[in-house]
Amino acid sequence: MNKIIFYISIIFVFLFSAGCENFLDTENLTQKNTSNYPETVTDAEQVLAGIYNNLNVANATPAQTFFMVSELASDDRFGGGGVNDRLFQSTDLLMSSSTDMYGQFWKDRYAGIFRANTAIQTLANNVKGYENEDQKNQMLGEAYILRAFYYYELASMFENIPLPTDPAPENKPQATPDETWGQIMSDLKTAITIMPNKRQGVDLEAGHTDKWTAEALMARAFLFYTGFYQKPDVTLPDGSKITKTDVITWIDDCVNNSGYSLVPDFRNLWAYTNRLTKEDYFYTKGKGLKWVEDDNAVNPESMFAIKFSKFASWSTTIGYSNSYNLYFGIRGGQELGKTFPFGQGWGAGPVNPGLWTDWGNSEPNDIRREASIARIPAEIPQYTKGGWVDFVQETDYYAKKSSPITSKKSDGSGYWETFEQDMYNYTTVNFQLSNIHDLVLIRFADVLLMQSELKEDISGINRVRARAGLPGISTYSLEALQNERRWELAFEGVRWNDIRRWHIAEQELAKQTNQPTYYQGVEDKNSTTNNGGGYAARYQATRGFVAIPESQIALSNGVLKQNEGWTSGTALYSGWK
Repeated sequence: MNKIIFYISIIFVFLFSAGCENFLDTENLTQKNTSNYPETVTDAEQVLAGIYNNLNVANATPAQTFFMVSELASDDRFGGGGVNDRLFQSTDLLMSSSTDMYGQFWKDRYAGIFRANTAIQTLANNVKGYENEDQKNQMLGEAYILRAFYYYELASMFENIPLPTDPAPENKPQATPDETWGQIMSDLKTAITIMPNKRQGVDLEAGHTDKWTAEALMARAFLFYTGFYQKPDVTLPDGSKITKTDVITWIDDCVNNSGYSLVPDFRNLWAYTNRLTKEDYFYTKGKGLKWVEDDNAVNPESMFAIKFSKFASWSTTIGYSNSYNLYFGIRGGQELGKTFPFGQGWGAGPVNPGLWTDWGNSEPNDIRREASIARIPAEIPQYTKGGWVDFVQETDYYAKKSSPITSKKSDGSGYWETFEQDMYNYTTVNFQLSNIHDLVLIRFADVLLMQSELKEDISGINRVRARAGLPGISTYSLEALQNERRWELAFEGVRWNDIRRWHIAEQELAKQTNQPTYYQGVEDKNSTTNNGGGYAARYQATRGFVAIPESQIALSNGVLKQNEGWTSGTALYSGWK
């Protein structure tokens, strides 16, 4: 685990706090402004840290985030949770549990964009004392990357969004998708052009983005935009274009020159191989595995990750802990020994049984299937169905990648709720706060697969398959690429945009209907036709975009318009049964 200190302190809470008068929440409430701040390199570091901090701030309400939407709305997971966890289930069904369902995420991401806009406006000309031009361009490039990333998430979720590129508080209208995605890729092109060819990723620089992150995000953004909107290229705000050839040049550069690499054993990417757990877990015992983040080690495959730390507490924010692990944890209500090595949580995102079946039919010898999915009762025989009595959409499968991981106490007195409590001497012993290993947003395997997709060749695919112990394929096909991305990147937040840009979402989502589930511990079927007409109907109505928060529409005085598919009664989720 690489935990970064982002200069996170009270200064950011006040310096970049968002006002509530304007619908983009961009009002600066302090005496500091762009005329007197930032002026020094230390100031610049603080400004940049404030932009990164937005990654964690959004995690204080993880159920509203794009990552959570990407997981629950995809065909590989159901909503899950208890009968009162309507946000999980409505996300799965592309329905709404409230008129402001994603309101906090909207505000959080626009606060991050405001910070990035401020940095872009000031870092180049206002700050004095940079060691060299590379230092300035590195910091400025990071601001461009983070702005692009925040807009990428907002555009993927809401489509029609305001597009402020300066910190002035204005009631801006919604931009077109062409304008938004053009701006995203313009920011990434700027970062690629100005940032030095040096890898950041060790010591105090761990967690910072670099030129290679920008190239990887460029490929991700280009593939989504050109696929979903069926465009051959991208027009930037200055009228120039980014073509497929341009993106191939950048992704080749990333693969060949970044210094990132595949971890030799796929299983070592996941926290259940940590040194405190692996010899007590039958799946990993005696196999010589070693988690890449053990004791703060650097993961050579991680290109962009949200970093967490022991700063999390109820008196500050839980955003510094990995709340995704908590939300995806096995719905508890039972002794930790009955779910070991998997920790407990809220039960969001039970795995669709169809994924296990499809995977086995396609690649029966793929070690990644058992490395990614835990089967009940084969792996967790003592687990009791219906945790907390109220479990909805429970299945016989859990995602290992995103689960909290426990460890045995050395004195034999039981189990740590998370292994981090022991490994990092975490004094706050609380299962809601102590999941602090990284959430990796982009890793090198994804880059290799995007390279194959862009170039329509087998090189990247076969490197990924070789790492999994599988034979290479001889001929490229889109189907082979689609399968490889599904298996390799399961539960990593990319499947949702993949099936949308490939225009297979409607058919893949429909396959979730009637899959075997449990309701309050009793055998059931994933029957959804009474909820908005079912998966296919809701996707047809929304194209996968969620509702713009009604509070923001009200604050805009009618400037913002609601997305298609969210104004009728069929969009409102009232409960599973």
